[in-house]
Amino acid sequence: MSDEEIEGEGFVFKDSRSSQLSEDEAQNHDTQTESQKTEPAQGQAQQPFQIDFSTFIMSLTSSAFYHLGDIADPETGKTETNLPAVQQTIDMLIMLREKTQGNLTEEEAKLLEQLVYELQMKFVAKSKK
Repeated sequence: MSDEEIEGEGFVFKDSRSSQLSEDEAQNHDTQTESQKTEPAQGQAQQPFQIDFSTFIMSLTSSAFYHLGDIADPETGKTETNLPAVQQTIDMLIMLREKTQGNLTEEEAKLLEQLVYELQMKFVAKSKK
């Protein structure tokens, strides 16, 4: 075992950095190595997925529509109704509306308001059945 290896319980840490690199150079080398591991292989198309507030609330809303039975389970093709889960999602969206008041763009605020309203109306309609 060389000076650059440290043995632990059932595993070995191996420092592959050159001992001739400064600490800053070594950290830069580690950062570059990590970014190469997370980037897709050359030739593969990278599909950027941007998460923002609107995407987040749309995700919550689609979950509520699933629990309302408006969206079928992708694996089984069946729909099911779970009104307590829908109520919980509505409550979360209302909480987000209250906590983010004054911090949203006009479009985000309108979207959130519309989604809460639509879910509440569908929830009431399903509850009456």
